[in-house]
Amino acid sequence: MIYAHRGASKLAPENTMSAFELAAAAGAEGIETDVQLTKDNVPVLIHDENLRRTTNGTGFVQDYTYAELSLLDAGSWFSPKFSDISIVSLDEFLKWFKHQPMFLNVELKTNVIEYKDIERIVYDSLKRNYVLDRTVISSFNSDSILRMKEINPSVKTAFLTSTNRRDLVAYAKSLRADALHVKHRLLDKKLVKDCQKSKLDLRIYTVNRPTMMKKCYKLGVDAIFSDVPYEALEYRQLYHKRKG
Repeated sequence: MIYAHRGASKLAPENTMSAFELAAAAGAEGIETDVQLTKDNVPVLIHDENLRRTTNGTGFVQDYTYAELSLLDAGSWFSPKFSDISIVSLDEFLKWFKHQPMFLNVELKTNVIEYKDIERIVYDSLKRNYVLDRTVISSFNSDSILRMKEINPSVKTAFLTSTNRRDLVAYAKSLRADALHVKHRLLDKKLVKDCQKSKLDLRIYTVNRPTMMKKCYKLGVDAIFSDVPYEALEYRQLYHKRKG
């Protein structure tokens, strides 16, 4: 399965409606996005804790209300033609997403700032919009995975990591995670086999190069996250055509 990493983020500003809409138009089967929490506890879609890189604002997301963040320009950093784009809330995004025939990966950005009650707030939003059954919630923070399972043991979760460790699969299972999301350099045959044996879905990030795409397809991982979903879909079709 091909997930658009922060949307079609090579064509439009990451984690914006423009990027998500382009991913859907390209035929991506899933969308990956990041959630931080505002001062007034509104979950918003932005990768960094700090506003500096992807908006014309300064300081931290958690120090602004959603109304204040909505006034910021979240597109000009990418290209002047996106100057009218603003940060989107999770609820706003889900109003659009729930009508799309796609899957969703919500990453809780709690590895730097542990936002109070973010797990419950995000869970409630997903439930309210009837998308829980096609959503996986991931985090680098194992406590977030555990808290999400306490809220609802059946909600799909994934442990996210870029660090290699011998007991990676066993550790993910100890968190009751349903999947492992790992950086592409950690991918090998053994990891694929270990995940399959433990009935753990394996998804790989961030896969933008054709050679790595081919490796993922060849080893049979469950999904990849790509900034270029349109290319990933094209190369997947080509790979299976040649294989067939």
